[in-house]
Amino acid sequence: MADTIIAEDLVKTYRNGEVRALDGLNLSVPEGSVLGILGPNGAGKTTCVRVLSTLLTPDSGRATVAGIDVIKHPDQVREVIGLSGQYAAVDETLTGWDNLVMFGRLYHLGKKSAIARADELLEQFRLTDSAKRPIKTYSGGMRRRLDLAASLIVRPKVLFLDEPTTGLDPRGRIDMWNVISGLVSEGVTLLLTTQYLEEADQLADSIAVVDHGKVIARGTADELKDQIGGDRLEVSVHVDDMNVAAEVLARLGGEVHRDEGLHRLSIGVTNGSAVLTEAVRGLDAVGVKILDLALKRPSLDDVFLSLTGHAAEEEVQS
Repeated sequence: MADTIIAEDLVKTYRNGEVRALDGLNLSVPEGSVLGILGPNGAGKTTCVRVLSTLLTPDSGRATVAGIDVIKHPDQVREVIGLSGQYAAVDETLTGWDNLVMFGRLYHLGKKSAIARADELLEQFRLTDSAKRPIKTYSGGMRRRLDLAASLIVRPKVLFLDEPTTGLDPRGRIDMWNVISGLVSEGVTLLLTTQYLEEADQLADSIAVVDHGKVIARGTADELKDQIGGDRLEVSVHVDDMNVAAEVLARLGGEVHRDEGLHRLSIGVTNGSAVLTEAVRGLDAVGVKILDLALKRPSLDDVFLSLTGHAAEEEVQS
């Protein structure tokens, strides 16, 4: 399968080179797939999207979208892409219908075609009942859906979504996930940036972890989780039993991690079910009462913390 999006050694600096937003970034997205770019604020995610969507010119490196060089032929790239940013790019004084018709006309659709496409998208995004209301009366979720609808006016082959669910409540985020999943099922190639680990896990075929302007890891969610080891056995006990319980667990696995505040101990394990049984027997044999016991697979949050040394939501200056 050919790669629809390719970035090679992209560099973008600001403040006369003092800030390197992109520092040799490389990535590729196969046709019809979803790449999730995961990273904290300041990691270079938005700069990457702006370069690939022709809004910024890199200092060095090259990139192609649908086989078109984004630096040499930006106008041709814009004809095949859609872009939805972190903030709804709509005119609040106009109605939802007016906004979409206006976008259609800006994309050189005829008046009838622009109206037909606006009506189609309003129905697809469940905004028909609000079509004639000014945007300033819309909820955050409605604005995000309208912004995404506007990016689809010309039925793009490639779609860039830069943190599309920022500011949405959990219900709004799930609604947007359903919309995005529908687009992917229609064959759109999608590059999605996000700070939400669950979002990347839910939507992406492959995930690129970005930190300080570089891709520091790439793989499926399961492959990334496997990089930091197998499952973890977590045991909660009474505070007075922490030391004894730690000795028992140390005989079953590797390093024992202690969370004194939660009275919880954990170890990495490769044969989870067998170790779980041994832990119960070993703790019972020394008279330790188990308050809670769980076998957990690493989360993407664990992956990010392991790879970067900080949590995904932290602000990073780059």
